[in-house]
Amino acid sequence: MARKRSSRALLRLLGALALVALVGGAWGWWHLHHWLPPRADYPVQGVEIGAEDGALDWSTVKGIGADFAYIDASASASARDPNFVTNLEGARLAGLQVGAVHRYDPCQPAEKQAANFVTTVPRDADMLPPAVELDMTAEHCLMRVNEAKVESELMTFLNQVETHTGRATILKVSDRFEAEYGIAARIDRNLWLVRDRFEPDYAGRPWTMWTANTRLSNEIADGDLRWVVVRP
Repeated sequence: MARKRSSRALLRLLGALALVALVGGAWGWWHLHHWLPPRADYPVQGVEIGAEDGALDWSTVKGIGADFAYIDASASASARDPNFVTNLEGARLAGLQVGAVHRYDPCQPAEKQAANFVTTVPRDADMLPPAVELDMTAEHCLMRVNEAKVESELMTFLNQVETHTGRATILKVSDRFEAEYGIAARIDRNLWLVRDRFEPDYAGRPWTMWTANTRLSNEIADGDLRWVVVRP
């Protein structure tokens, strides 16, 4: 009998622990998907938007606190975000500042990627500085691309894009790209880093922009929003 009571007590304890874990996990999921950095700490906040976010009500985007929108424009040598023009016009009509993002591909020539960007994004002095997303590494390129080649090609891309826009480019660097190439110490540009909830420190120097939540749940988009803040 004592052994049976002990077994029942153990089962109750395990059940209670499982319930606590379930509730804690649910709260953690809800917190991450609804958390925004305090406006008092980061007065300027915004979003990064692409085709995967679907059709947006831009007045509602502004209503939830976005001051600006970085809009996915082009990728690699020929890909273009099909919603770029629509998103650009919608964000501007809602009174948001706008900028464009190119997703860089180290396997493709810099000149072709720059041509893709400049034919997609208009020359407009009112736009925010262009951003280049550095996440894809060269390990899967058909032709071997070494570290020096990645840096030199990236500089070619930046120079051509900056000639077109008249603005210095922001480097949106992922932690894996930085770990592979250490680009933050090699190229003197403002940094845009990414880490959910906690300030990123993987670049070895201060960031200018931070994607603080890549999974912000909101009814205004088909999926989760990418929420971005600017260092005061």
